[in-house]
Amino acid sequence: MFAGAAAFAGAPQKVVSLNVCTDQLAMLVAGEGQIYSLSALAVDPRISGMVEQARAYHINSARGEEIYLMKPDLVLAGTYTARASVEMLERLGVPVLRMAPASGLADVPLRLREMGRALGREARAEALVADFEAGLARLRTDAPKQRPRAVGYAANGYTSGAHTLPDEMIAAAGFINIASELGIDYGGRMPLEHLAMSAPDLVISSTPYAGASRAEEVPQHPVVRAVTGGGAPVSMVSRDWSCGTPLVLRAIEELAGKRRALVP
Repeated sequence: MFAGAAAFAGAPQKVVSLNVCTDQLAMLVAGEGQIYSLSALAVDPRISGMVEQARAYHINSARGEEIYLMKPDLVLAGTYTARASVEMLERLGVPVLRMAPASGLADVPLRLREMGRALGREARAEALVADFEAGLARLRTDAPKQRPRAVGYAANGYTSGAHTLPDEMIAAAGFINIASELGIDYGGRMPLEHLAMSAPDLVISSTPYAGASRAEEVPQHPVVRAVTGGGAPVSMVSRDWSCGTPLVLRAIEELAGKRRALVP
């Protein structure tokens, strides 16, 4: 949804992104020279799947004054991104596109097309959509008749259930998502007792951050290790799970490889 100045003539030529998901969508869709600045998370390898590409751009800290002085002709933000900064820019008449987070795989083509319209790059967006849909169809034909059961188990025991992008990614990789099976909608905390009783074939966790936190100790609890046969949960690369971009295909393929090791 656009806000701020009513419209600009032609495709924007100085685009600033404040959100890691719009960062990646913009880099995939934009033409040469269109992007001026990306968010700080764009160069964080734990979150961004396009770190090397992002290093070619100026990095911002999403402060309203900083962005305004860049004189962008389009600012890209997520629904919940730096709200104070975004609202200030809108009041000052800067064109802002707020993009909602993806809640399923069907949102990936929608977000690509939305970015294509915003940047005047519809043909590029359609080419990316075609590649994504072909890749997803290929992965789905690989699903086995007998699906093993998996569960995401992140910091503090958080898991993603029905109506989420991770749920659909787990299904596309040929697994049953235990969180959905247990009736968890969207996301929430799964007690260790529920995890143990669900007897998953695979526990998916994110790579811990450096340092120590009690929340990130939960996926390493002895109960989780017992459930996984004495080993640690499978740490997946969380950066490819974070946003509704074609990069989710890479995460699904990686997870499908884990499934093939369980059920050929």
